[in-house]
Amino acid sequence: MTAKVVAPETAAPIADSERGGRSGITKTVVLRVITGIGVLWGATTLSFLGVRLAPGDTVDVLLGEQPRTPEVEAAIRAEWGLDSPAVVQYARYLWNVVQGDFGRSYVLQRPVSEVIGSQAGPTLALTGAALLVALVFAVVVATTTAQRRRSRAIANAVELALVSTPAFWLGIVLLSVFSFQLKIFPVAANKGLAALVLPALALGLSLGAVISQVLRDGLERALDEPFAVTVRSWSVRESALRLRHGLRHAALPAVTLTGWLVGGLLGGAVIIEEVFGRPGLGRVTVEAVLAQDLPVVVAVAILSAFVYVVISTLVDLLYLWLDPRLRRDSRNGGQR
Repeated sequence: MTAKVVAPETAAPIADSERGGRSGITKTVVLRVITGIGVLWGATTLSFLGVRLAPGDTVDVLLGEQPRTPEVEAAIRAEWGLDSPAVVQYARYLWNVVQGDFGRSYVLQRPVSEVIGSQAGPTLALTGAALLVALVFAVVVATTTAQRRRSRAIANAVELALVSTPAFWLGIVLLSVFSFQLKIFPVAANKGLAALVLPALALGLSLGAVISQVLRDGLERALDEPFAVTVRSWSVRESALRLRHGLRHAALPAVTLTGWLVGGLLGGAVIIEEVFGRPGLGRVTVEAVLAQDLPVVVAVAILSAFVYVVISTLVDLLYLWLDPRLRRDSRNGGQR
């Protein structure tokens, strides 16, 4: 039995290629993180300018509908450093945001970070469940209807109906059928998975319908590629061809679209939480806007920017996993 010997001149380029690949991917990740930090810095800067440039006295802006007293005014000026130069105020504001300190809500008489932290969990659970519903719906519908004329026509009609239906109206219909009539799910609650099913369906189905259309188009193109003919010649089942091979080739446009649409889930959660009587950032945001509680509104805006940055970064990393050509480009420093 003889050992297999790899010539040094062959092994070295392979090792260099692997190191170059890891280095290129690392560079891409680092660049994406730096870009994300820049976006967050821009959002934070705009929120600072929004507070300072709002009409009227900054103290009145931060107080909202609360009465103005000398004690409260002094506390606000000390907390926000309003007696300091603008540059010092800006630097202090950035430092506080980095530490997760968004000031105090004088309407609710609580720190803003505490207000946001107590309501972020239900909202993130709702948006995560809605995203799962959307992805499962899109994958199932696209893989079962691609290149099947009759099934595709039915799917197009269902998708068009879902996209055209407002989320709050779909939520009311689901409540009427599954809560009031069939009594399967609770009407309004925030305990257990059962209370999450209907809100997630109401929020996620329209998103899934849009993703399904894009994914099906990409899958139909992929199934006409030469690799699909080769895979079929191996006697691979059609379902395996679609799920294991076709989806990966068709996923990039759908992933791009999903990354853009996820931000809309947070906006949709505002209405869905009201329809289903759920706690969350949606209700907090509505109440803060009505009460002119600007510190809370600003904190929600910065949190939304943070979620967008995280999602877009994950989408970019998913690109590298889905498409080997992008990994090769990163090794070559973006040159073909």
